[in-house]
Amino acid sequence: MNAQIPLLASTTVHDRRNLPLWVVLAFSAGAVNAAALAACQRFVSHVTGTVTRVGADYGSAYLLLDYAAVLGAFVVGAMSSFWMLDGRRLRGKAPFVGLPLAPMFVAALGRFGAFGPFGKTVETPGDFLMLGLLAFAMGLQNASVASTSGMIVRTTHMTGPLTDLSIALGAYLSTAAPADLRERARAGIVLRGAKILAFIAGALVASIAATRLEYLTFLIPAGFVAVAAYVLSSVVEYETQGVVAT
Repeated sequence: MNAQIPLLASTTVHDRRNLPLWVVLAFSAGAVNAAALAACQRFVSHVTGTVTRVGADYGSAYLLLDYAAVLGAFVVGAMSSFWMLDGRRLRGKAPFVGLPLAPMFVAALGRFGAFGPFGKTVETPGDFLMLGLLAFAMGLQNASVASTSGMIVRTTHMTGPLTDLSIALGAYLSTAAPADLRERARAGIVLRGAKILAFIAGALVASIAATRLEYLTFLIPAGFVAVAAYVLSSVVEYETQGVVAT
């Protein structure tokens, strides 16, 4: 069993046959963020903002600890990706990707009143429990995709992809760039551009759905992630058997 990281070869990461996988995951992340914003006026994958709140809310120990817990949930989710993917692979077991579970739990708990009325601001421990579950899911998804792609692909936040897209555009438009560099830049433009558009589309769909479905909106990204998780685990298992897609 090959224990080398990343799980996917770089050629596989940029393979157009795998582009729909990254697009679906970015769509689901955008949907989760928009649904969380509609539910409690907070984003869940905006780690920079959460870290800022930990410092800015120094006057309220309650809020400081709660936001620190949400940040911790993201970290634990990211750590869990190793145990579910690389850790299992190193033990000769098939990878397990449990990405859809947290959004499904949020939908079910919210539907039965665990988080209070939909649309209010973050005020109670139940609100932070919801943010924690979703942050765990985003950390798990982001790290799972990053580890399988050799840190090339991330799907839950857009600062990095937009930066990478801008760099790729600069390389592609440079007259001094050699042909192979411009070709790699073109592949990067397609990958990052598609992810950004998918993230926006997911946010749009979830924002519209939230006006009718409320907490059940989280079932939309859960469904998309369930399909993507199955495909991702299948691709990883295929790759680790020593067969690289071309």
